[in-house]
Amino acid sequence: MGNADYTYPWSNDYNSHAAASHRVAIPPPQPFVKSLKNTLKETFFPDDPLRQFKNQSPRKKLVLGLQYLFPILEWGPRYTLQFFKADLIAGITIASLAIPQGISYAKLANLPPILGLYSSFVPPLVYALMGSSRDLAVGTVAVGSLLTGSMLGQVVNANDDPKLYLHLAFTATLFAGLFEAALGIFRLGFIVDFLSHATIVGFMGGAATVVCLQQLKGIFGLDHFTHATDMILFMRSVFTQIHQWRWESAVLGCVFLFYLLLARYFSKKKAKLFWISAMAPLTSVILGSLLVYFTHAEKHGVQVIGELKKGINPASIMDLNFDSRYLTAAIKTGIVTGIIALAEGIAVGRSFAMFKNYHIDGNKEMIAFGMMNIAGSCTSCYLTAGPFSRSAVNFNAGCKTAVSNIVMAFAVMITLLFLTPLFYYTPLVVLSSIIIAAMLSLIDYEAAIHLWHVDKFDFVVCMSAYIGVVFANIEVGLVLAIGLSIMRVLLFVARPRTLVLGNIPDSKVYRSVDQYQNANNVPGLLILEIDAPIYFANSNYLRERISRWIDDEEDKLKASGDTGLQYVILDMSAVGNIDTSGISMLDEVKKIVDRRGFKLALANPGAEVMKKLNKSKFLETLGQEWLFLTVGEAVGACNYMLHSCKPKSTADDQSEKYSNNIV
Repeated sequence: MGNADYTYPWSNDYNSHAAASHRVAIPPPQPFVKSLKNTLKETFFPDDPLRQFKNQSPRKKLVLGLQYLFPILEWGPRYTLQFFKADLIAGITIASLAIPQGISYAKLANLPPILGLYSSFVPPLVYALMGSSRDLAVGTVAVGSLLTGSMLGQVVNANDDPKLYLHLAFTATLFAGLFEAALGIFRLGFIVDFLSHATIVGFMGGAATVVCLQQLKGIFGLDHFTHATDMILFMRSVFTQIHQWRWESAVLGCVFLFYLLLARYFSKKKAKLFWISAMAPLTSVILGSLLVYFTHAEKHGVQVIGELKKGINPASIMDLNFDSRYLTAAIKTGIVTGIIALAEGIAVGRSFAMFKNYHIDGNKEMIAFGMMNIAGSCTSCYLTAGPFSRSAVNFNAGCKTAVSNIVMAFAVMITLLFLTPLFYYTPLVVLSSIIIAAMLSLIDYEAAIHLWHVDKFDFVVCMSAYIGVVFANIEVGLVLAIGLSIMRVLLFVARPRTLVLGNIPDSKVYRSVDQYQNANNVPGLLILEIDAPIYFANSNYLRERISRWIDDEEDKLKASGDTGLQYVILDMSAVGNIDTSGISMLDEVKKIVDRRGFKLALANPGAEVMKKLNKSKFLETLGQEWLFLTVGEAVGACNYMLHSCKPKSTADDQSEKYSNNIV
């Protein structure tokens, strides 16, 4: 980097001609209504979902509208027997996982175990009708269950008033569904994007750690355990009750946990053995139940589920509780759990859609998630989403469409109608082992290491979420992580990058001198790239930063004895928009440049920027002759004027020699 080897690529005549013939166009004015319409369209309808309705007959529009709301109407007519065979196998496979997981996660939410089965019956049917993912398997999720239990537990104790607690769980599920559906209907899915990848990795890992610690109650067979969700109180609760630890329960839990982890290990080693891991939870439930039944272990400290009510989901619409004393807690729980469920479900759906090369509509998924939770809240279900473990099994089992969810729902229905008595002797310690095995896969330490190597700030966000969840509580960890993510977005806006550009040798290209060490500074010119839109939040910073760049450049030129600074060129290529504060900033920068005896030039300002600069009369102040299509043209014009309008000095002679070297 430097001036010594700089060779300007054009002759003076070319530069004069280029500057005279090419002008930056001001876009034609648009009516306000049309401009507002375009802005709203880009904000809320970037995927243009209404395109398919253009130039269609009313009947065709009705059909397309129904297919949009109910995707099953679009792919259903093309469904084949071969597809059904694949979906049947996948559905039965995920049902074998959904049944024990559903019972386990309901206990995690401090709800009756039967609700885990209810929640794997109605919601999957709704999703099969309205969802756009072929691979997502619907059901209860561990983190959502934990959030439900911890947040509702702050206002109602599930043991003291189980009926009220149950009704509030249904109400929170209703609000979660309404919130999810509203996000999809009003095209507000970008709100969920504030949960960055780093936030989700840290939050999920922290929640999984908390869930694992909670299962120590079941592993050691403890009757009394803390309702708090931080590690310190967990450890205190466990180790102050050593005298109450039951070795029978602990041994049984460790054996089944080892079996579950071993099954997962073999499934990961060979993809075709996915069924071993998928069947392991149900196998554990069956073996555990038989062991307790034949050894009467329930009489020796091993706790069991007990009686599960037969029959399909009873209606719960009349159980929804809108009492003002608890309404705030129900709404808060619904919104928080709804956001987490959406973030996980949509991310999982998109991941598997990428593997099979098809697209899912995020807003449509939100509507589907919302409707299945609204329907679930009226049919004795609590929060459901698209858990990764179940969806991965569905994908590996070879599912073709959402019919696999329908098959799973019918398998759960048969279980509810005929098989629930068989779960009477299922030991709780086995359920704890199933939960721990599932949660360990959510502690993604490899992703955290990757974040450390790629982006340290993302790593800080990730660890903040993890530490906040583990050592404080779920809400603190979530708020802390989202707060840091938003702060980073604000920093990107408020502190945009400004780069000094130089010429790549033997080219007309100008790039950052920090990135390209062979880029040469142009004598007498300072070329700066502004790498973001200019708003009120960053206008003061940019004014100060540009002034500092000018000071630094002058000091450097004085120290080296090179040509004095004469022109400042701002590359506006990355400035997509500007507000009135930004225009005022440019006006101030021009005054600063003028006071120092320099000239300010703008290169490649965009349409929106040009429109506002023109309306504000800034273009008149600057002068049209100082607007250029490219940095190259701006450099050419400034370089020409630098050598044609000034008396020559030794430094100028040297600079002109570089300018005309190619001629």
